[in-house]
Amino acid sequence: MKLYLSSYHLGNHPNEFKKLINRENPRVAVSVNALDFLDSERRNEEFLDRELKDMKSLGFSAEELDLRDYFHNNNLAEKMKEYDAVWFSGGNVFILAKAFKQSGFDKVIEEQVKTGNLVYAGYSAAFCVLTTSLHGIELVDDKDAIAEGYEIGEIWEGIGLIDFYPIVHFRSDHEESELVEKEYEYVVKNNISHKTFKDGEVYFVDGEIRETLT
Repeated sequence: MKLYLSSYHLGNHPNEFKKLINRENPRVAVSVNALDFLDSERRNEEFLDRELKDMKSLGFSAEELDLRDYFHNNNLAEKMKEYDAVWFSGGNVFILAKAFKQSGFDKVIEEQVKTGNLVYAGYSAAFCVLTTSLHGIELVDDKDAIAEGYEIGEIWEGIGLIDFYPIVHFRSDHEESELVEKEYEYVVKNNISHKTFKDGEVYFVDGEIRETLT
């Protein structure tokens, strides 16, 4: 399994992301589905464009992956075989968890990410959604956020790809850092296994190697 998980944007170690892929001219799918609660113009022109530029700055061939195109069909797993890595932006964790389940990306994780055939990378919400339980994240993200095409109702089950609760934007110069303190208090009070990540820090997985890059 190969993961590059950042607290915010590319983090301080983008070259480690490149090493994980370890291919010339890699193809990378870019998803901003965690921001689907925004109006489409802002989502695309402000955030999608930024994420695509970040990937291209690393020398990747990047194109959008909109998980909404795969809601309630079984075509995503085959599509993902075209890519060497997938990059998810931050946004709302609950929206992203729903997108994974409705599109079948949770199955892609089982079949392609866990086996190391697809590098999973991203930041903030894309990091947090990989934990087991989403309880506590509602202290930072709106658990009732809605977006067109998404199922209504609460979702509390994460993907379970990592065995700890990641606290991102921890004591950083970020607009959510004050709310994150309440989240931190929650996980400590409830004895939840966790790791804290300041903006710039990265959690890196390459097979048996698992480390926090500061």
